[in-house]
Amino acid sequence: MNNKIALLKGGTSEERDVSIHTCEAIEKALHGLSKKVITVDPIDFVTHNLFDYMKLVEYIKSLNIDIVFIGLHGGDGEDGTFQKLFELAGIPYVGSNSESSYISMNKKISKLLAQNLRIPVPQAIYLREGMDMPSWNYAAARLGNDIVVKPNASGSSVGVTILDNKNDLIPAVEYAFSIDTDVIIEQYIPGREITVAILGNRALPVVEIKPKNGFYDYEHKYTENCTVYETPAKLSEKEAERVQNYATQIYQEFGCSDYARIDFRYDGKQFYFLEVNTLPGMTSLSLVPMAANAVGISFKELIRKLVEKEFATNLSSPSSDVYAIASKTNKD
Repeated sequence: MNNKIALLKGGTSEERDVSIHTCEAIEKALHGLSKKVITVDPIDFVTHNLFDYMKLVEYIKSLNIDIVFIGLHGGDGEDGTFQKLFELAGIPYVGSNSESSYISMNKKISKLLAQNLRIPVPQAIYLREGMDMPSWNYAAARLGNDIVVKPNASGSSVGVTILDNKNDLIPAVEYAFSIDTDVIIEQYIPGREITVAILGNRALPVVEIKPKNGFYDYEHKYTENCTVYETPAKLSEKEAERVQNYATQIYQEFGCSDYARIDFRYDGKQFYFLEVNTLPGMTSLSLVPMAANAVGISFKELIRKLVEKEFATNLSSPSSDVYAIASKTNKD
């Protein structure tokens, strides 16, 4: 039984506010389960714009906790940095390990690995800071006239722009570069926004996301009454099984554990993989709790099962082949 829990809350990424909302819900659930919760905000370990990782680790070790619940989103809370520190320090935590987190956070690597599984992905052009900007005509010839520009390693749709006007391309790329040093210019897939939550190795009912206006951006994700959710999504049995199988394959191949959410676009013929969220949101509007509730798992029970490792799998790390591909791709 894990009764003393350190909850990592806030952090230094662009998704700090989302993390705070997530952790408020998690903390309330943990208190309802009679768990002792100590919240830790990594921003408290920043001095002169430098993060003292070892001081944070030493502090957490001094708490004599049973497990860490990482309630951070984006940045070094989700890209494997904290996970690797905890692994080296022998501190148990909820969620996927450092290698899996790194692979999943990096959209370029994760899309290439999904392609290796023969799962459809949108066509894309990858940019790194300092590279020449492709012309609109080149991008449109490769990707079509509707284009998505996004940071390579960010969540909550931060830095994402959907555009259909060549005059918007440079500002959109500059905006994405303000978030990350790597940027993706990607084919826009018209159709439906679909997501599949995984607990352990179990795919939960498919959720369809229907923003009332525009696309599923930061505002639509975290503002009440801006988005309609259908759980389960209105798909045929074969369609639902296909996207759940895709999600399960990705989860297993990437070495995810405990829980994750895998996002897709569906054009009526193909499900296109977009990204894996190894630390998905846990607010009242979040999708993993919504999908869990559809199979009778309340939010409080979901949190209990996560901290007590009832969803734990033996997928301690990605396969060596997958990680070798990821490491090679990151150098290219």
